[in-house]
Amino acid sequence: MKEYELTVLIHPDLETDLDKALGKVKSLVTDNGGEIIKEDNWGKKKLAYQIKREDFAIYVYFEVNLPADAPLKISNTLNITDEVLRYLLVKADDKARQALAEQKEREAKSESEEDN
Repeated sequence: MKEYELTVLIHPDLETDLDKALGKVKSLVTDNGGEIIKEDNWGKKKLAYQIKREDFAIYVYFEVNLPADAPLKISNTLNITDEVLRYLLVKADDKARQALAEQKEREAKSESEEDN
């Protein structure tokens, strides 16, 4: 299984009943043999341009492990899901994650040296 990043923009009218829409996305991942590693709700944000006549969307970010055939199935289903305005499913970049972790480590080290 490979690691992917899935960002979903959910219709802003579903803000009060977000659990139902997120349940659909989660079950879609798990039903296709995947597992959710991390979920992060970024909240309601203004879009750069209108999508399906909406100015706002609820951003939810997932880190998932998926088998080889699952990304296509998930993409096809998310394309026709009414609750989802837009989505982005990409393979996780290990080099970028490693560079980010190293940068945080350097910043923490420099802050601790400044304190001394």
